[in-house]
Amino acid sequence: MTADDAARLLVMNGVKEKPGRFAGWLWLTVGAVAMGYVECAVVVYLREIHYPDGFRFPLMPVSPEVMFTELIREAATLLMLAAFALLAKRRSVERLAAFIYGFAVWDICYYLFLKLMIGWPQSWLTWDILFLIPVTWVGPVLAPVINSVTMIIMAWLTMGMAVHYRNPGWPVSFMILAGVVITLIAYTEEYTRFMLQEFRLAELFSATRYREASEHAATFIPRHFRWDLFLLGEAFFVSALVILYRRNKKGGTKREI
Repeated sequence: MTADDAARLLVMNGVKEKPGRFAGWLWLTVGAVAMGYVECAVVVYLREIHYPDGFRFPLMPVSPEVMFTELIREAATLLMLAAFALLAKRRSVERLAAFIYGFAVWDICYYLFLKLMIGWPQSWLTWDILFLIPVTWVGPVLAPVINSVTMIIMAWLTMGMAVHYRNPGWPVSFMILAGVVITLIAYTEEYTRFMLQEFRLAELFSATRYREASEHAATFIPRHFRWDLFLLGEAFFVSALVILYRRNKKGGTKREI
């Protein structure tokens, strides 16, 4: 009998699992908050160097070494969040929910600490560089905060399904995947279209044309966020949340995860 089989039998017989679940979420939260501060500190240093008069568009060109370092730093952040989730939870769906939760808490705390330390952003609609993988994401600060709140709710509802070994099912998975793809397009569409006016897609990832691409990117000024696509993506997420909530409330399906 595996550990999951034993835990399932305990749940079926009305026996609660050992009191480590709350502690796992607590330490995951602590880790995500701490990472939010570290991310904030890095950005404060970078802005002090490159934007002493305040962050703004168009961006300052950076060397290939700095850009490569920043890309690896972002990838390392994702790996650390994934490591926290793996350590905090046992089952695959729980770990996925923990990663989503950690990412959302990290992102919200990042903006909270920036506001406390340097008074930025000035408003919810202030534009920001959100991410660089696989291409640059841009958008008003309000958008990722909305996403993060949605992700926290989704993580908790998904955990409710996981505790009782219920599978959210393919409709929920499809809605979440559709929401992710559409939201990603909303964040990257304007920047990608701007870059493709001068370069082929493959050239955006080419080391040989990096300097030219960087100089062109430095002239980019975001003007129109695709709120239509963003809200469509959120509609898919909310639809998934409604299904998860109803299944948690009514007992849901009983298929194994």
